[in-house]
Amino acid sequence: MTQVWAHRGVHDRAGENTLAAFAAAVALGVDGVELDVRRSADGALVVCHDPEVGGRVIAASARADLPDGVPTLAAALEACGALLVNVEVKNGPGEGEPVTVDAADLAAAVHAVVARAGAARRVRYSSFAWETAVALVESGPVDGLLDEGDDVGAALERAAALGLAGVNPPLVALDAALVARAHTRGLAVHCWTVNESADLDRCLAWGVDAIITDAPARALARRALPGGSRV
Repeated sequence: MTQVWAHRGVHDRAGENTLAAFAAAVALGVDGVELDVRRSADGALVVCHDPEVGGRVIAASARADLPDGVPTLAAALEACGALLVNVEVKNGPGEGEPVTVDAADLAAAVHAVVARAGAARRVRYSSFAWETAVALVESGPVDGLLDEGDDVGAALERAAALGLAGVNPPLVALDAALVARAHTRGLAVHCWTVNESADLDRCLAWGVDAIITDAPARALARRALPGGSRV
């Protein structure tokens, strides 16, 4: 069955990537949560999509100097309860960071937090920085993230060759044939960010493994319709 992952939690009432948004995802009954992880200047792993928050560059700031609403990865994992958590690891200039952190070191730090939280069995990793994705392979299943304009077909071959577990492409780059091609190579497909009913229906019909959405309640409702779940 196609899973529904709440993109940065359920944030229609709470701020995205906040503990309240993750708790709301648990209450709604989604299958998983997608969240973003960055490392602060003093080595803390915090959950925030943008490289700057509250006027501060996260990579250049101590954890104590960041706004109170920015949770640590450990706190976020706890707030997500038993849900699957897709931990997107931000790294490198392409992610808006002023510097690129050593991939192996960052992967080890993320894995250590997940292990201490006892969450290894419910965490799946992803990254636009594929060197970081490869460094995470020994920590659990890892997906290569794709951006708009990326060649999904080429990415499938690269992901399979690197031993990744799947790819996370944007909706605009995906179609039924590419989903089928990924599955023949043993790769999962998690499509982002799918919000409209017609697009949700398309992804369900294609048999993607997970829909990453800002509208999780709508996605759950579309999936529950007769014929809504096709895998």
